[in-house]
Amino acid sequence: MPRWRSAILNKQRRLLALASPELEVLAIIISFGNTDAKSSYVNVLKIYQALARHVEQLPDDASRFPGLKPRRKTILAAGEDGPLEGELHSAQYFHGRDGLGDIAERHPELDVPEETPASHSQLEFTKRSGVQVALEIIKSEPERAISYLALGPLTNLARLMRIDREAVHARIGRIVCMGGALDVPGNTSPVAEFNFFADPYAVKELLVPSDPGHGLPLERFILLPLDITTPHELSFPYYKATVDPAFDSNCSPSRPDGKPPLVHFTSSFLERTREVMVEFGKDAMELHDIAAVWCAIENPPVKDEHEDALPTLQDGWKASKRKFDIERVGELTRGMCVVDRRDDQGAYAPGANRAEVQAELERHHFHHTGTYESTAVPVPVEVESRPVIQGQGPVIGGVACVTQTPGSKALVMLLLERVWGVMV
Repeated sequence: MPRWRSAILNKQRRLLALASPELEVLAIIISFGNTDAKSSYVNVLKIYQALARHVEQLPDDASRFPGLKPRRKTILAAGEDGPLEGELHSAQYFHGRDGLGDIAERHPELDVPEETPASHSQLEFTKRSGVQVALEIIKSEPERAISYLALGPLTNLARLMRIDREAVHARIGRIVCMGGALDVPGNTSPVAEFNFFADPYAVKELLVPSDPGHGLPLERFILLPLDITTPHELSFPYYKATVDPAFDSNCSPSRPDGKPPLVHFTSSFLERTREVMVEFGKDAMELHDIAAVWCAIENPPVKDEHEDALPTLQDGWKASKRKFDIERVGELTRGMCVVDRRDDQGAYAPGANRAEVQAELERHHFHHTGTYESTAVPVPVEVESRPVIQGQGPVIGGVACVTQTPGSKALVMLLLERVWGVMV
């Protein structure tokens, strides 16, 4: 498969990208999310440091990470450090204050200086904003060649659209996004997934704008909500059995002696992840963003995507168009994907503004002896009658959501082979 371009990656998802010959990572654009943008920026340097130590100690593994020898340096740029509107929220409760499970406190040998180095063998540092960098890449690279991986809040992408919507519409090849929860509970609140919760205003502008012409080109947009990402997981006992026999948790921190540097690094930040997940009742790591990177690896841009069509996906992948709106200000429902599930045959059409319909009937003096409603609330919402599946022809409106992948086992095998060099 030919190499193509992408942007925006983090943690193991960045490791998977750097270990994937299909991808050429042109830029890493930092966003707030797991932690603040400054800590996320430093975490990129920690990852590259761990990889450099690994390759220095085990030079034969260098070929496993083609991303460490790019044709040109990957640009590292700071993006937005807060949402378009509303309060700032982060996932430090899960990922620690530094976004890597407070790795530096337990493992100071994995820390890096706070000052950005003057130069780096793989990274190009810039004072330009991440939005500026993304726009420059989109304009300078061949049309429809760039894939944009949005693995955090959609704030950076929304800012990019505000600056030059025409360039994004004309030139972007594909946008792969991890976010939202449609038919399953949320992970940050009972109803909201974190990325959509962190900046629901950006989601509204990009995916369900008041004026559809102002949103993203949805024929080139792929969403992986919790519905599809949560079943993809790597159990910690399996990680211990295949990658690091000494892996445990914070109760028994990883020791570098006798371990490949990369294994020590991943075990060190997974210690905290394991403790939190066990508290939630699952001894496994859910591969949410890694599933999105996998989707981007296997589904490169297609230049002849047509408006109102589903994005073209490879064998083993399926998507359907879903309609929803996004709650922005709800006291309990911020970030919720609101799907209209009403289906009252013989009453009003699902999704209709029922107060307006009733007013119109009364204006024409239409009398009805039965009941139009039970207790339905008269609010106008976007409605979906049924999901429209890939291969069933043109679709008007809606967001393409992945409904099938080659499976969790296939992703785990790919991750083990490419990141840790484990063949099972």
